Amino acid sequence: MTLDRLAPAIFVLLWSTGWVMAKYAAIYADPLTFLVLRYVLAGVLFAGFCFVSGVRWPKSWGLAGHAIVSGMFLHGFYLGAVWWAVGQGVPAAISGIIAGLQPLMTASVAPFLIGERLSSPQKLGLVLGFIGIAVAVVPKVLALDSASAIPAFPVLINVIGMASVTYGTIYQKRYLQESDIRSTATLQYIGALIVTLPAAYLLEDMRVDWGIELFATLAWGVLGVSMGAVLLLLYLIGRGQVSKAASLIYLVPPLAALEAFLIFGEALTLPMIVGTVIAVLGVYLTNRKADPAAQSA
Repeated sequence: MTLDRLAPAIFVLLWSTGWVMAKYAAIYADPLTFLVLRYVLAGVLFAGFCFVSGVRWPKSWGLAGHAIVSGMFLHGFYLGAVWWAVGQGVPAAISGIIAGLQPLMTASVAPFLIGERLSSPQKLGLVLGFIGIAVAVVPKVLALDSASAIPAFPVLINVIGMASVTYGTIYQKRYLQESDIRSTATLQYIGALIVTLPAAYLLEDMRVDWGIELFATLAWGVLGVSMGAVLLLLYLIGRGQVSKAASLIYLVPPLAALEAFLIFGEALTLPMIVGTVIAVLGVYLTNRKADPAAQSA
């Protein structure tokens, strides 16, 4: 089987491990502190990769600034919120389901920010998506059994993180369409550090338990996700197969839930399973390409 066939699935599998890694990393370091280490290493490695491969850097300080600002939202506020929420008790599966609705939030604000009109199936997808997240998450927040309940405030922070990545995605599409994704990714880690380093200093003890487990988790976060997934994305772009990865991205929430179940024994409740199925259907409808005949009508 060729890399062309495997690359989209490998990309989605790598991406789905991010939520499990957030829970595992919290054992060995404070969440935001771990992200600081990850951003520093990923930024250095990406910069080296850019110099070796002769990547085109932004032509102006303005474009460089846009890349840094996009990184503040895409990595700093988004991952910072998600990792902090997981560290505060939000199950990795629930966090993955919430984050999986990011395309829905993007679609819901697109008409106001860039004048994009939604078709009837897309509107139905939005409704289904948010119903799905309510079915999956609300029972856990309102659980009468305090041992199985999850705190509402960290869930809210998780949702705010999703809003941050939504804004960052639209910001990047608006200002960085012509930029090289490799140099942009490098500068985005600078933006991520601008947000995450002060937050770690103010909110955490910046605990780090140095050891083989920490280094292994850090290696996976940097090489497997921060670089491996991005390089696979670059490969897919070059081969014109981004649509295949996009079609599989709907599997990320259930994959994250399954990984959390297998590794941490997180419960897969019936509301979570049903809610995830509804949410995945909603995301599919929202991101499905409209019928050309309908568009011309």
